[in-house]
Amino acid sequence: MFRIALGLVLALTLAACFEDETVTGYGGDRLWTLVEMDGTAFNARATLRFGEDGKVSGQAPCNRYFSTQTAPYPWLDLGPIGATKMACPNLAAESAYFEALATMTLVEISGEMMILSNDAGRTMVFTALQGDD
Repeated sequence: MFRIALGLVLALTLAACFEDETVTGYGGDRLWTLVEMDGTAFNARATLRFGEDGKVSGQAPCNRYFSTQTAPYPWLDLGPIGATKMACPNLAAESAYFEALATMTLVEISGEMMILSNDAGRTMVFTALQGDD
């Protein structure tokens, strides 16, 4: 009986050592909407969600998209971004969104705000959509 109890204590201790080092483990498991890109208000609608197992998805100004996140928080390393191919009047905003998103290398989450950035000084500021926890 003692061995079982000792084994259980060791297993729980080891599990506590392996914290969730993903964006979702740091509060990123919400639906985020882009409000600012490179210091300028983003006037089209674009969302971003970090899901389980590194899955990333969202709605760009025209199309739904998906990718993967493989780096531990606070780094950001998105795989290739795939998207549907619908046309709309906001294709220029969508192209700018995807181009910027693909260059981001850091993520910082503070409450209702998430900032993506890179070494070149580019930023993308997102806010959490209310009612989507």
